[in-house]
Amino acid sequence: MIVYNKQLLDNEVLADEANALYKGGFISKEQKKFIEKELPVLKSQNNILVRVGFFLLGCLLYGSICGAISLFGLSAENTFFKICCYIFAAVGFGGVELLANQEYHNHGLDDAFILNALLCLGVAIGITTEGYEMVIAFFVAVGALFMFLRYLHVLSMLVFCLSATAFLFYGMFEFGDIGKAILPFVAMIFAGVFYFLTKKMMNHLSESYYYNGLLLANSFCLVLFYLSCNYLVVRELSAELLGTEVKPGADIPFAYFFYAFTFVVPVLYLVQALKAKDRIMLWLSFLAIAFSIYTIRFYHSVLPIEVALTLGGVVLFAIAYFSIKKLKEKESGLTFKPDRISHSDNLLNAEALVVASTFGMKPEVKTDSPMEFGGGGFSGGGSDGSF
Repeated sequence: MIVYNKQLLDNEVLADEANALYKGGFISKEQKKFIEKELPVLKSQNNILVRVGFFLLGCLLYGSICGAISLFGLSAENTFFKICCYIFAAVGFGGVELLANQEYHNHGLDDAFILNALLCLGVAIGITTEGYEMVIAFFVAVGALFMFLRYLHVLSMLVFCLSATAFLFYGMFEFGDIGKAILPFVAMIFAGVFYFLTKKMMNHLSESYYYNGLLLANSFCLVLFYLSCNYLVVRELSAELLGTEVKPGADIPFAYFFYAFTFVVPVLYLVQALKAKDRIMLWLSFLAIAFSIYTIRFYHSVLPIEVALTLGGVVLFAIAYFSIKKLKEKESGLTFKPDRISHSDNLLNAEALVVASTFGMKPEVKTDSPMEFGGGGFSGGGSDGSF
């Protein structure tokens, strides 16, 4: 399924590990350059600004190709309008296949063709189905999943997650008011199931090339799980979808559950992040706690905003100060000391990289020797008296 040479993908992983080891101070700059010289990799772009520049250039190229095709279809206006976006989507799929064969990966040009192809696919389905959102979301999700599996495009996984969520939402809308009423619980279950599914896939991954995409999907499930039953989100969506008007002194159904969910889930995220040393979940827990506080202040202003901000700053300062005091001397586990390396599993290959870069070692090649050894009949010397 993967279009790229897997040896080049493996070399890219080793090159990234070498760069991480260099930043951590484990290898020298000369060793890093030697490793990069010895490992051929795909044509990628790590500088985000340069990658954005290539993305804009790719969009211009994509638009030029589509514009040239449109010149030939102007004579048949209605017919061409119905199929033009399918043609443009095919241009995107064909273009990214061509770029992949030229070993472009995460370069910017391939990003432009992939994202524009998915956009044109969604517009094409929308024209054909007269804006049927559920069908549009389904086909975009399928296209995005294909882009991720074949081209290892992480942003396509994000598009897949958003499209799959939209497909779920529009599918629930098909059941009318009942579907809209139970949508928060369905979304919560959906996010929970796919969180553990992606977690299991990450733990039993046979090909590490898909790890970053699965990690993104796993983090997306955490965000969706929290927002699905957040009190503010549920109350505002109820007013938007069901036309429910909450009168003074009243509240939405199951309000106590949504209140508890809004505050319990961020705490659970925080505890689990500290227990599993999961940095992404830790940051998400902080954001969830902040949004939970905003949720309460949105409906219940207990203190003036300046007093609340001052007290919040004092509390955060106290937590940060005492946490630093407690953790700054720890050498392992949860510690305040800076990381010398971004990924702990990089150390598994550190020794091999250092040895290879120091001595210039290359993979051992086994050859057949023309001389036969054997015998050993005279004092173990390996000779039996004949040549």
